[in-house]
Amino acid sequence: MPFQHGSARTRQRTVLLVGIVVLLAALVLAVVLASVLTHGKHEVSPKMLKWKDRGTTKNLQEVILGRCYSYVMARYPELGDKDCLKIWESLKHAFIYKNPCNITSEDYQPLMELASHPIPCNKSLFWSKTSDLAHRYTKSNQNFLTLEDTLLGYMADRVSWCGDPSAPGINYESCPKRSECESNPSSVFWKMASKMFAEAACGVVQVMLNGSAEAGAFRSSSIFGSIEIFNLNPDKVSAVHIWLVHDIGGPQSESCSGHSIRKLKSILEERNFKITCEDNYRPVQLLQCVHNPDHTDCRLCTNTT
Repeated sequence: MPFQHGSARTRQRTVLLVGIVVLLAALVLAVVLASVLTHGKHEVSPKMLKWKDRGTTKNLQEVILGRCYSYVMARYPELGDKDCLKIWESLKHAFIYKNPCNITSEDYQPLMELASHPIPCNKSLFWSKTSDLAHRYTKSNQNFLTLEDTLLGYMADRVSWCGDPSAPGINYESCPKRSECESNPSSVFWKMASKMFAEAACGVVQVMLNGSAEAGAFRSSSIFGSIEIFNLNPDKVSAVHIWLVHDIGGPQSESCSGHSIRKLKSILEERNFKITCEDNYRPVQLLQCVHNPDHTDCRLCTNTT
């Protein structure tokens, strides 16, 4: 009998040890599985991806609000009824905590409605590959407005932003380029703003193109060539004036009779627009010469022997 009692106690110990071993094994397995699953999540999280473009502009809220107040209070007080706080909140909600490759036009629609304003007729200036010159021109000549001279464009010019599904919801390290994903916050914003700017144009509109560009002055893939030109309203726009400018001292790759300009004219004619084209529009060339006063291209007259 004592032997049997000891044997039963041994069996109990054995069962207990086996149970402990099984429990420990289960715990180890759970930890391993959790580690694998967590590692997998980190790999696909946008937070872990290093995009190729710069991250969200530091102090973005202050930058946007400052520009908005400056625009509606100082530059164009007639727009003083615009609510800059609502405009900022609308912009923030368009991208914060969202996958930066999954932004839609619906995300920005409230912002577009809040920040839109009329564009006076005959003032719209479109551009392609002439950004710096076009904006220097509108700063010196208040008779014209580029997209970047509207409230939407003024707030967003040279500013970057994108979100992230994880906290804090904004990625300050990097944002995706258009080549990485089409539906990124910047591309979707500028496409919508450009479409709205073109739709608002009326009277005579101007477009400044670069006649020194190797790829041609007019490119179908540009914002102007793919969006703005097709959203001009023939019932509102009476004519399109093309200003073909060349870099001072640069190559004259194309003139008003060039191949890409002929393509542009063909598109505009099909949409029933009247067209004029001028090589080296004089007021713009004079502005170029401010930075190159001694260059031979900038001499008003040449002495002859």
